[in-house]
Amino acid sequence: MNLQEIYHVIKKDLDWIEEELQNAIETGQPVLNESSAHLLKAGGKRMRPVFVLLSGRFGHYEREELKRVAVALELIHMATLVHDDVIDDADTRRGQATIKKEWDNKVAMYTGDFILARALMELSGLKDKTVHPILAKAMTLVCLGEMDQIEDLYSERLSLRRYLRRIKRKTALLISVSCQLGALVSQASPRHVQWLKAYGYYVGMAFQMKDDVLDFIGDEETLGKPAGNDLRQGNVTLPVIYALYQGDEDARESIRSYLRSQGEMVSLSQVLDQVRKSGGIEYTLDLSKRYMNKAMHCLKQLPASTERESLRLIAEFIVERSY
Repeated sequence: MNLQEIYHVIKKDLDWIEEELQNAIETGQPVLNESSAHLLKAGGKRMRPVFVLLSGRFGHYEREELKRVAVALELIHMATLVHDDVIDDADTRRGQATIKKEWDNKVAMYTGDFILARALMELSGLKDKTVHPILAKAMTLVCLGEMDQIEDLYSERLSLRRYLRRIKRKTALLISVSCQLGALVSQASPRHVQWLKAYGYYVGMAFQMKDDVLDFIGDEETLGKPAGNDLRQGNVTLPVIYALYQGDEDARESIRSYLRSQGEMVSLSQVLDQVRKSGGIEYTLDLSKRYMNKAMHCLKQLPASTERESLRLIAEFIVERSY
């Protein structure tokens, strides 16, 4: 089963969200208009809007309020991707040239800022003002997660605890907030809001871990970026951390040499092979499944419904996906 089949429950509203995303980034400035639409046209899983809409079904489904939250969260996500590509000096995203590559760093930075501003405009129309401090805190932590990643570039002493904190801030928080706010603006019961928030957190952690694995075992055509791209950019993920602590001595020394020299002394392909042989892939997948099991436990606390089943299927897709 693919995501489109899982999304069928909310397809009509999700199509509407897609139109609203396009409307939100339209502007009279030609270059900014084109650059803003560039990433949107490349597509994406639209997971954050999906989580908002599905979580909203556990309360009083207010379409307009949910639209504002869904569009704002997807725009925030898009803005972080644009900025990430500048920081990472990335040329491709979702199989297409990045804004940074297509234009330049200046256009990319202002595009990211513009998309973020549009997200804030969407939020300004919400009736429920409790949303604003929740999202402001999440955005602050996302920025801290980005700084953590910069500080950890090519680090050979990255701990599991620090890695988990980083992916919580960079990935899991926005997914958790998507579930939380979808339920909150729909006036779901406080208990259901908390279970959905927790579900989103666990799913977000599992999602990022699976992403980290795919960077080692996926192919460029499917992923839209070359294998080993994270490590090439100095981003040390859990499979590498495991190999650094649990791999044999030759593997540990090769990986350390790669990190210390920032890829000058040891080939990337050699390091990728050693990480794959170390058991780091299997360890990361196992931990991802443990987080997913926690997500499933949260779902069991919610009333049985088509929406709960969709959330379950999305969780299963995340741990089984190849892209």
